[in-house]
Amino acid sequence: MVKILDHGTWPLLEEDEGLHPAGAEPLWSESFYLDFAAEDGSLAGYVRLGLYPNWNRAWYWACLVGRDRPLVLLTDDRAPLPGPGLALTGGGYRATQEVTAPMRSFRLTLNAEAAAVLDDPAQAYADPGGAVRTPLELDLEWKTVGGVYPYGFIQRYEVPCEVGGVIRVGGEEIPFSGYGERDHSWGERDWWGVSWLWSSGRLDDGTFFHGMRANVGVEMPWPCFTVSPDGLLDHREGFTAATEFGEDGFPARSRLAVPGAPMTAVPIAFAPVAMTSPGGAVARFPRALCRFETEDGRSGYGWTEWHQPPGWREHPWH
Repeated sequence: MVKILDHGTWPLLEEDEGLHPAGAEPLWSESFYLDFAAEDGSLAGYVRLGLYPNWNRAWYWACLVGRDRPLVLLTDDRAPLPGPGLALTGGGYRATQEVTAPMRSFRLTLNAEAAAVLDDPAQAYADPGGAVRTPLELDLEWKTVGGVYPYGFIQRYEVPCEVGGVIRVGGEEIPFSGYGERDHSWGERDWWGVSWLWSSGRLDDGTFFHGMRANVGVEMPWPCFTVSPDGLLDHREGFTAATEFGEDGFPARSRLAVPGAPMTAVPIAFAPVAMTSPGGAVARFPRALCRFETEDGRSGYGWTEWHQPPGWREHPWH
């Protein structure tokens, strides 16, 4: 039996691994995130599938980063809504997302003929039409470690995982074994209003962690959990974060106040995307593979995102 942490606010069920009826809001969406990182940080990536039934489209993003590697990125913000089983066919790519055992395992495949190769991640904010292209294939499975963590105040849950499978990029085939996190959420999401930080990773003693903070002007009991090396998932009360940004808008470092494991997150490989609203507003989404270093000497790798809607620099990031 997989542990599902109970905040006492809404019941998360195994059936919630499936799709949900769409709300009436124009920006109602359903989102699946899956990220991964090698234990030594040498290779990492993430995939996001966002469904916007009232906008009649899906967003599909997939990337690969790593030590001494350029960013390999596929973005399609006008993808067709997927068919049964979350199978998606876009321009030059095919992708599947499958819950193989509810709350226990999830398999993802991608076969892309021509993902962009970007030496400068900032190119992802512009039209990468002239970029060098390479094939990108993923066949990966996420297996739950410790349990499942729902957020207390919105329909969303996070799942720390072991990740394994095969990655093919260019002419290279890479057997992959590492760690990551997947999440699933549904409801109205306005990407062009609130900014936030989200972070998850695994430390070298086997501890998983997750924390999220939105910049809404007041501190709240933000979502935060750890999974101990022996597999115990627990909510952690009191998470907060502070970030330093460069002039180019990319974060330089974040201070993550994970209760029991305060740490610094330093980006080592960015995989950003930009998104445009129905009205033409543009938000930027610098997401990065990070190295985490705790005050007590542990270290590890994972992913952090710093969402930047219009006016984000005036938001309370500290």
